[in-house]
Amino acid sequence: MAIIKPFKCIRPNTEEAAEIAALPYDVYNRKEAKEIVRKNEKSFLAIDRPETCMEDDADMYSPQAYQKAKDLLDEWIEKGRFVQEKEKLFYLYELTMNGHKQTGIVACVSVDDYINRVILKHENTRAEKEKDRICHVDTCSAHTGPILLAYRTEEKMKELVNKIKQDKPLYDFVSEDGIGHRVFKVLKEDGKTIEDVFSKIKNLYIADGHHRASSAVKVGLKRRKKYPNYTGEEEFNYFLSVLFPDEELLIMDYNRVIKDLNGLSEEEFLIKVKNIFDVEKIDRQEAPRKKSEFTMYLSKKWYRCTVRERDIPEDPVECLDVSLLQNLLLKPILGIEDPKIDSRIDFVGGIRGLDELEIRCATDCKVAFAMYPTSIDELFTIADANLLMPPKSTWFEPKLRSGLFIHRFEE
Repeated sequence: MAIIKPFKCIRPNTEEAAEIAALPYDVYNRKEAKEIVRKNEKSFLAIDRPETCMEDDADMYSPQAYQKAKDLLDEWIEKGRFVQEKEKLFYLYELTMNGHKQTGIVACVSVDDYINRVILKHENTRAEKEKDRICHVDTCSAHTGPILLAYRTEEKMKELVNKIKQDKPLYDFVSEDGIGHRVFKVLKEDGKTIEDVFSKIKNLYIADGHHRASSAVKVGLKRRKKYPNYTGEEEFNYFLSVLFPDEELLIMDYNRVIKDLNGLSEEEFLIKVKNIFDVEKIDRQEAPRKKSEFTMYLSKKWYRCTVRERDIPEDPVECLDVSLLQNLLLKPILGIEDPKIDSRIDFVGGIRGLDELEIRCATDCKVAFAMYPTSIDELFTIADANLLMPPKSTWFEPKLRSGLFIHRFEE
């Protein structure tokens, strides 16, 4: 069963929280990140991406870069930009986007629960991406970007969360992208109820942040080697997360754009598509209406493509829409063998809208596919079966902000 713990949070002072809170480090390229920090020197991106405060040609993966992150964190604490809570607490973190609200519990979860498959994943991680966060977490001795975890909705938690949200929030602001953020402290007696409820929950699921989770676990295991007489209660045995009930999470489409037609003319390509899907031309931009349906943008025209029933396997991974598109079209027709490494395919998060697909096809791509969103039930089913989704299967919105909650596990 799941273990979650309150923690002594390092958090922004109330006046500067809105300026400090930043989108996750990996949503920006280097140039974009530097521009964000140039415009707002209080952005937590300066700590999450310390190369933004270094020379343009500085090695962003050097020991000096990670030391810069630690030095900045220490400096901001010293300046009073961050405050250190004196007691271990849980928090509630409510995000609002276009009327959609979701409220998570900010807590630390167990390294051992990750190892023992109480915390389940649905994606593989890549060693080169992990290495950066391992160095960042290890040098700072802090978790600065929370992992988004999901759990099956519990009525008792819904009631408690609604009660806590009657109190005055610790933070209440709207970020530049229009997302509302509210944070509430959880009183100790309510915290005991939270721990009790989660002690009866069988599994937690990584929704977003697989690389951050794996990196945090590996740093925890590294600290265990450093302190062989560890008890299991040390803070490095736990990592920072925000836990949301499944019914509140919003998964958006994760769309595909392809840079060429694999040597085919547009007419030849369309004939091949019609051989494998039921295809109809539509007179306007439109998203898929249901599972096993795509909409395709080709030569300034939109088409609805429906997978034939006989071509849908029962396997929980192979029947995913991203798998159907890959196995029926992208691989056999366009020659994209491995979408993880093929430079001819790119992925566009649903938050950018279908206009972005048309823009890409007017610039560097030939064809685009709008996907029907993967469901949270599909994610749970695959994770429960110890299976993995194809890359870029889910796009969660809104994104958690970094810098609002920091878990420092060693001074």
